[in-house]
Amino acid sequence: MEINAEMVKSLREITGAGMMECKKALTEAKGNIEEAKKLLRARGAAVAEKRAGREAKQGVVESYIHAGGRIGAMVEVNCETDFVARTDEFKQLARDIAMQIAAMSPLAISRDEVSKEIVQKELDTYREQAKVEGKPEQVLDQVAEGKLEKFYQEVVLLEQAFIKDPQRVIKDLIMDMTAKTGENVSIRRFQRFELGVDGTK
Repeated sequence: MEINAEMVKSLREITGAGMMECKKALTEAKGNIEEAKKLLRARGAAVAEKRAGREAKQGVVESYIHAGGRIGAMVEVNCETDFVARTDEFKQLARDIAMQIAAMSPLAISRDEVSKEIVQKELDTYREQAKVEGKPEQVLDQVAEGKLEKFYQEVVLLEQAFIKDPQRVIKDLIMDMTAKTGENVSIRRFQRFELGVDGTK
């Protein structure tokens, strides 16, 4: 299938990747936009892995206030240079993440930040539920592990479905920005506030 300029432009608008990368991905995907998007995302993940060790001390602190001032969030999103930090795209990413935190109330940025006590408590609860439901003893741990995966997707920021596009998770947004900028991009910390509720992150 012939790849025309309109297809390349369309993919570029969706992904923000460079024209040449878009054309290459479309050629490999034989003109299939969805497949080309997957290819670009996979390449973004590879770039992100390579850059993960690099120091990211620049960035922005962004806030988002919702529901008439009843819920708010602040987040620090880092990159390697002030040049990238000042771009509208980077600021929009930080704002989207702050909005995500306000709306979805994550417990942690990544899995390894969820305390062992919370994980064990969840596993015990899921095993007990499975037992009450009459599941055989030998599958209780398997059922509990499966439910724990869903728990992580609900409470870990990087694994949450993006509120503006549930087909993607927050980690995808970070990888896309890393691929576009060529810099290590990461979420350093966040805080969520809810009027009258004790305890934030």
